[in-house]
Amino acid sequence: MSDENQNTASTETLETTTASPADTENEIVEALKTVFDPEIPVNIYELGLIYDIDLQEAGAVHVKMTLTSPACPVAGSLPGEVKKKIEEVSGVTSADVELVWDPVWNPSMMSEAARLQLGMF
Repeated sequence: MSDENQNTASTETLETTTASPADTENEIVEALKTVFDPEIPVNIYELGLIYDIDLQEAGAVHVKMTLTSPACPVAGSLPGEVKKKIEEVSGVTSADVELVWDPVWNPSMMSEAARLQLGMF
């Protein structure tokens, strides 16, 4: 192989594709859409339980979420499930899930798709 071909091959080998922050955030949203409130057959993202996704440069993610009620039976387990799903996304190095109660969740926070799915038009 000539020197020119070797240099080209080396350059091609070193090139890696990295997801843009927007792509990573979209993957996080898709991962969150696989998490369901056990009492409502709609994913937590469409329910409007995710208030904020903060993707930081080093791949750390901070999520603010709520529950439909402070007395929700999955209050102890759902944030851990959310954390696990986010950490499975390529490019995410860690996830921190903050459970917040302000603003209080209400049905108007659901997406149109969630309202249609639940027959709430």
